[in-house]
Amino acid sequence: MIKIEFTEEDMKALDYERYHHPHPRVQRRMEALWLKSQNVSHKQIRKFTGISSNTHCYLRKYLEYGIEGLKEVNFYQPQSELRQHTTTIEAYFREHPPASVKEAMAKIEELTEIKRSENRVREFLKSIGMAPRKAGMIPAKADLDKQEQFIKEELEPRLKEAMSDKRVVFFVDAAHFVLAPFLGILWSFKRLFIKAPAGRKRFNVLGALNAVTHELITVTNDTYINAQSFCENLFIIF
Repeated sequence: MIKIEFTEEDMKALDYERYHHPHPRVQRRMEALWLKSQNVSHKQIRKFTGISSNTHCYLRKYLEYGIEGLKEVNFYQPQSELRQHTTTIEAYFREHPPASVKEAMAKIEELTEIKRSENRVREFLKSIGMAPRKAGMIPAKADLDKQEQFIKEELEPRLKEAMSDKRVVFFVDAAHFVLAPFLGILWSFKRLFIKAPAGRKRFNVLGALNAVTHELITVTNDTYINAQSFCENLFIIF
């Protein structure tokens, strides 16, 4: 029988790690060593932990490397053949995100001549950072630099005056319920945004939100949002 003298510090560490270490294999090793520190026989240790002759391996590893050595998890993990083609697959899908796993299956088989099931392909896509994400939409006239300049130089100073009751600030915008792109789900590395066409106007909502009180005032029609409808909104506000 292997004899080991455990320090009080090591016994406390073993007692803690047998419950709190994130890997179940390491927990079982710590349990075996903790039972050994409590003078439990090897036969009982195998019974309590469900391990066989590996008990001696854990004991020898502890004698040679200490508790930190027990935390090492080195066991064989088979690698998918697709891993050899990760760079090629990732580069293609960054430029051409598939709309479904079946589409990804077909393209992967075309690129690598390796055919895999839907589940295997789905897991592979997830492993390289892809996920089904709904495509977003960016307004065609959006200019981020001008927006940032407007916020710092014009909007923020006026908001400070509104908070001090020196002026009233309203956020005014119109919503037009029109035909727009169908925003489906693609397997992609990041959310994609698609520019929308102008479309035909259907139902219009002009709204004004008080920047301080958050009171919302609206004007709706099924024609156009123009100077007249804007003036109607101003008349309601004041």
